[in-house]
Amino acid sequence: MTVRQNTDGKIVLDGRCSVEDAEPLWQLMQATPDAMCDWTGCSHIHTAVVQVIMVARPALVGPCGDAWIETWVAPQLRS
Repeated sequence: MTVRQNTDGKIVLDGRCSVEDAEPLWQLMQATPDAMCDWTGCSHIHTAVVQVIMVARPALVGPCGDAWIETWVAPQLRS
């Protein structure tokens, strides 16, 4: 599974996060609004997943593993 919550409560995105991952991510973020989101292991992230992150505005851990998102989107999410 590419979207999961680890034992310390952090939401983790791994591998290729597709459009199907947007809904489970949204549910996790609603259930744990203060959870941090670790996207360092994400090699590709669908724009639907990015939109969930933009709305929920979790604290992001590390650089995004998707280089395009890290370059063009992540700076906006961190400001």
